[in-house]
Amino acid sequence: MDKHRIKVAAKEFYKYLELEKGAPLNTQKAYKGDIRDFIRFIEKSSFEIIDHNVIRAYIVNIYKTIKKSSLARKVSSIKMFFRFMKKKRYIDENTALVIKNPKIEKHLPKFYTIDEMFHFLDYLPKEGWLNIRNRAIFELMYSTGMRAQEVLNLDTEDLHIDGMWVKAKGKGGKERVLPFGNKAKRAIEEYLEVRKNTPVGNHVSKGPLFINNHGTRLSYRGLLSIMKKHQINAHLFKNLALHGIRHSFATHMLDSGADLRSIQELLGHSKLSTTQKYTHISTDKLMEIYDKSHPRR
Repeated sequence: MDKHRIKVAAKEFYKYLELEKGAPLNTQKAYKGDIRDFIRFIEKSSFEIIDHNVIRAYIVNIYKTIKKSSLARKVSSIKMFFRFMKKKRYIDENTALVIKNPKIEKHLPKFYTIDEMFHFLDYLPKEGWLNIRNRAIFELMYSTGMRAQEVLNLDTEDLHIDGMWVKAKGKGGKERVLPFGNKAKRAIEEYLEVRKNTPVGNHVSKGPLFINNHGTRLSYRGLLSIMKKHQINAHLFKNLALHGIRHSFATHMLDSGADLRSIQELLGHSKLSTTQKYTHISTDKLMEIYDKSHPRR
């Protein structure tokens, strides 16, 4: 394969990520960035044949300039790209198979204790429709363990308030049905009620569930900014990212007796090994029902 052909393959790969694989937007951006960096290296290099030797040379070139976790992701992106090229017959042999993923240190996920999580939620401002919206979002995130982007992607029709469940669309477009508790239900009901009386939300019966003050879908960056400010106001200095609420959900569920398989289903993990990182405070107790496991009812 020559340098021009790999750029053609890359364009088709980007479309594959979006249309066939249904990868989340942030995942697409990460893959595209990794492959573009790799191709830029190839264009500047003297390699005529694009195979595992090019990948090794690229790894050596960037090894000392980035974190091991970033390196591992880049290698994983390249290997996936080579698998795609083999499948689409851009190459006859996938020589990237001989490349081993670099070992990285495993870090335990950051999370709030139950007391800290309750303080985070109870300290949220209660006045004004935007603050009421924020409370509904964070209560739902903690009650379900949904990814922040999954919550923000919810449409009004995905919410079944009477049945106390919501339909979430996860990675790869996979859908799952998630129960939520009474605290989240009351917060969402209050939000839906006050939204009717706002200039931007009084006509909204379909479309984005959580809107901003322009009437459009609240962004991830917007929600992250809200969380960062609230952590400071609530005097919580662990500096958790939005994903920290999901980690807190899983940790608290596991510690309260939920089995690992159930948590895997709730989180939407395709592999149990991904869920096993939460066993740092696990117990061997088994619980059958969500209501008995979740601490915030």
